[in-house]
Amino acid sequence: MKLNAIIVEDEANSREILKNYLAKYCPDVTLLGEATSIREGLTLINTNTPDLVFLDVEMPFGNAFDLLDQLPDRTFETVFVTAYDQYAMDALNNHAAYYLMKPINIDELIKAVSYVSEIINKENALEDKVLTPKLKSVEGKITIPQQDGFQVLNVTDILYCKADDNYTEIYLENKKILVSKTLKYFEEALAEFAFARIHKSYLVNVNEVVKYRKGKGGSVVVSNGKELLVSASKKKDFLSYF
Repeated sequence: MKLNAIIVEDEANSREILKNYLAKYCPDVTLLGEATSIREGLTLINTNTPDLVFLDVEMPFGNAFDLLDQLPDRTFETVFVTAYDQYAMDALNNHAAYYLMKPINIDELIKAVSYVSEIINKENALEDKVLTPKLKSVEGKITIPQQDGFQVLNVTDILYCKADDNYTEIYLENKKILVSKTLKYFEEALAEFAFARIHKSYLVNVNEVVKYRKGKGGSVVVSNGKELLVSASKKKDFLSYF
């Protein structure tokens, strides 16, 4: 798949290395332009239609997160390229499809481009269509601890689960149950069923997803009409269900 890309990087040497690597090792990437600051990057992105933005984290007068926060409805994928590994968790949880450390490893760059291509291909195939999972719903039950004992739920009745600090909100068709367990607990408890962790805050019943929408990280619509965000780092795994 052909990808239109933009580089936002304040260091001339780093821009040149990345540009040369892309030309030599990633022939399906067409470079639309380069920017040396957040302001230039915003202008370049808003006047073009990139599929992919290679984005340095630390730049003069702001950082990568400042730029992305000004583009709430973005449809491009982001690959962070930085020398600072302390941003990795935030990047992968919320903003970036991939994270490259400087100096850039060629194999990792090729992998990042391939990863983004796969995501975009799948997104284009699924966007705003009625979704049918490749897997069938598996019958089963789960025990929900409560103050006065426990409740048994049919797994198929759960639409999605939402994190609330050390609690989890379990959403059924007509009601919500608050449980004093973390979302991680339910992710593990429901691992054998058709549930996907789509975001740090959401675990969704794949069979209840009716639509996928491209956007900041993408989003899904479940059968009750609720729209849930999909993290950039969770997108590929989720899309593989369809």
